Amino acid sequence: MTLQFGLTKTYRLVRRSLIALGSVAMLATCGGGGGGGGSTAPPATSSLDKIRNVVVIYLENRSFNNLYGMFPGANGVANALASPATYQQLDRDGVTVLPKLPPVWAAGSASAWSFVADLPNRPFRIDAPNGTSPGVPLSIITPDLVHRFYQNQMQINGGRNNQFAAWSDAGGLAMGYYDGSSMQLWKLAQQYTLADNFFQGAHGGSFLNHFWLVCACTPTMSNPPASIVSSVDASGTRLNTAANSPASARTGPAAFVADGNTTSRLADGQYYAVNTMQPAYQPSRTPPAAGGDARLADPAGALSPQTGTTIGDTLTAKGVDWKWYAGAWKQASADRTNLGEYEPNHNPFPYFKRFDPTTGAGAADRTAHLKDYTDFLADIQNGTLPPVAFYKPITSLTQHPGETDILSGDAHVADLVRKLQAGAQWQDMLIVITYDEFGGLWDHVAPPPGDAWGPGSRIPALIVSPYARKGYVDKTSYDTTSIIKLITRRFGLDALPGVRKDAGDLSNALE
Repeated sequence: MTLQFGLTKTYRLVRRSLIALGSVAMLATCGGGGGGGGSTAPPATSSLDKIRNVVVIYLENRSFNNLYGMFPGANGVANALASPATYQQLDRDGVTVLPKLPPVWAAGSASAWSFVADLPNRPFRIDAPNGTSPGVPLSIITPDLVHRFYQNQMQINGGRNNQFAAWSDAGGLAMGYYDGSSMQLWKLAQQYTLADNFFQGAHGGSFLNHFWLVCACTPTMSNPPASIVSSVDASGTRLNTAANSPASARTGPAAFVADGNTTSRLADGQYYAVNTMQPAYQPSRTPPAAGGDARLADPAGALSPQTGTTIGDTLTAKGVDWKWYAGAWKQASADRTNLGEYEPNHNPFPYFKRFDPTTGAGAADRTAHLKDYTDFLADIQNGTLPPVAFYKPITSLTQHPGETDILSGDAHVADLVRKLQAGAQWQDMLIVITYDEFGGLWDHVAPPPGDAWGPGSRIPALIVSPYARKGYVDKTSYDTTSIIKLITRRFGLDALPGVRKDAGDLSNALE
């Protein structure tokens, strides 16, 4: 440990001396393994300029309060509890204060969660017995909660965050949180930087937020079937409830006229895909058409190929290498098996025409940029990670409610960070560990002003790097597009138009 620290310190002193001499060529020669074909970095003028490798680890479906609401120094549950107006949930009429939390409708008749309906109208610790709840540890899988585009906006309710329980199919479970201090990632957050003002890029779920991670855009669909078009009110932000929808969240889950995968036709004449749809290219949960090309999905059940510009496009245009590593990618792309662990809607790039496997260029781009977790491990060990790397774990390691527990993913990512820290490229690396979206779980902080798509609810984000501030809670306003902004600034890329100008670029998390 002492030797490693000494070498790292010496390395940094050498770099600073070279910078002072303006020796760009010498810097490139001893630069610490940026790898993967990135262009020569300019002389470093700030901590961000010294970063040669950005690694983004993208987990699933947790609000900030749910995992880090008790983190010291963060704007957490204690702040919310200071005033009933900050945490009390309203019924579906938007006026009546719920007398107690609603039942967990999504759990069906499961008695393990029946206690929630007897809890007072306030946040509760899932993992701590409090007289009326038994205490459910982080190792137990909770029911999944609805986390769709319009429901998220209805729950946020104009920034008041007071209808999470009313519009959730899991009722009062939306108000649950944990003491996350036993997590290994919590300990990493204590060592490095935790951002407590970081919001998901778009309202709703995983599908849309993976697009916002790589293109800050919402996919379009020219002429969707009527069966998947949503019915919304005049505001364009709320679903129309069905005539048989229970008036109170205490008596049943909400029902809607049409809770589809696309918006209605907007003023620009377009429909937009906002809830989960499948890619037109395999691997996809939509199988090939009968007698059709096995490399394609049946067009009748898939989103049409997208043509927008991604961060991958802007990196490639500047000669900067990048890769998207996904657990179970090799198996899923070979034969469409294991689509439980590899979720097609968790990998945004195969939705784009650039990755059409039926063309020579598309097949080449898939080979160059779309990789498996095994490739990720090999690149870490060999010191050949590209300048920009995205990593999506298999489903059972993402911390997604209803599909896995918290501790499995926590252990996996902590072990992965240790491998990155032990690798040859660590000394010039910045790791962002964050979540795609809130998973239907309550948070009390109002999202900042944005656009029709977001930002949505607040989510955790950790910045781990030799250059990160140590033991720091970063209060800067960020959202998912901040990751694009960071990469764009660091590598001198052309800006993507959807990136929000008021969102920070994560540089405040650096020394």
